[in-house]
Amino acid sequence: MGQGRLFGLGVGPGDPELITLKALRHLSTAPVVAYYAGKDKRGNALTSVESHLRPHQIRLPLIYPVTGKRPPPPFDYETTMRAFYDDAAEQVAAHLTAGRDVATLCEGDPFFYGSFMYLHDRLADRFETRVIPGVCSVVASASVLRTPLVYRDQSLLVLAGTLPEADLTRLLAGVEAAAIMKLGSNFEKVRRVLGRLGLASRALYVERATMAGERIRPLAETDPKTVPYFSMVLIPGERWQG
Repeated sequence: MGQGRLFGLGVGPGDPELITLKALRHLSTAPVVAYYAGKDKRGNALTSVESHLRPHQIRLPLIYPVTGKRPPPPFDYETTMRAFYDDAAEQVAAHLTAGRDVATLCEGDPFFYGSFMYLHDRLADRFETRVIPGVCSVVASASVLRTPLVYRDQSLLVLAGTLPEADLTRLLAGVEAAAIMKLGSNFEKVRRVLGRLGLASRALYVERATMAGERIRPLAETDPKTVPYFSMVLIPGERWQG
């Protein structure tokens, strides 16, 4: 028996219907379905496609050692996560070596802030690997907020809210359009930067776009304590009167 193939499936931003036909085809035929999740959780990617799975398919949960706010020093977050991804890759590799295809679920798109990329980095040189793109959270949020992101030759900047405040300020100064992801506990810092740069009036906030519990709220009225990881601030490009 030959080696199995590794598939990175973009399953969309949360709405179960926002999975492509190609991803659904590979999902339904894969002997093994791998997915990331927090401890004692199923994970959003699995939840969005679970109805499509069949009883005979092997489920391979890859359980994060840390979710949410990082523990303070001396906890070494980077080393812990590298070790986790190394171990996850070997769990997947065991099935591939045995000749079983593995479909790895990834929220949004596998190569757009997707955890699948860490498996890809470790396994793509050893096994045949295919990546199926998915609807990413940026375009899903724009759809939910009913706003065009960029007009004509405008540029779009995508940032992680985890960046230091000085870096956010420098990068957002003079921006034409932007999407700021990974908010959670970083929300108040991001809002402070937007206010300082005069961008707060253009900024739009959405949480859990396309998922159950989706909410749109004014930036100024959002309580930082309630902001989840799956939230986003969009700064749309200035409207072009075409």
